[in-house]
Amino acid sequence: QVQLVESGGRLVQAGGSLRLSCAASGRAFSSYAMGWFRQAPGKEREIVASISWSGGNTGYADSVKGRFTISRDNAKNTVSLQMNSLKPEDTAIYYCAAKYVRWEATYDAPKDYDVWGQGTQVTVSS
Repeated sequence: QVQLVESGGRLVQAGGSLRLSCAASGRAFSSYAMGWFRQAPGKEREIVASISWSGGNTGYADSVKGRFTISRDNAKNTVSLQMNSLKPEDTAIYYCAAKYVRWEATYDAPKDYDVWGQGTQVTVSS
């Protein structure tokens, strides 16, 4: 299975942009649907965005629609999350996750995913 390492999190002012990256090592990255989740202190882990193995299907939480974009490059074994118009409520640890799949679909529940990265901190100041 794959191993995941996130990067790109940092402190940013409200209204700013960040790009998170998740690098996958191991075999058959293109056999995995991917997701970005986040968890703020005292809150449950929640889906931010998801993408199918081909990149042809994506899904977003209502709170980030129109501001965040998920993408993947199967040749480079990476999945990215472009975050624009950041708000203080976007502050959280962001996790990349992978689910081994046999068909084209996206997944939104943490329990659906097989592999997780260690997370990267995003802090948005007001």
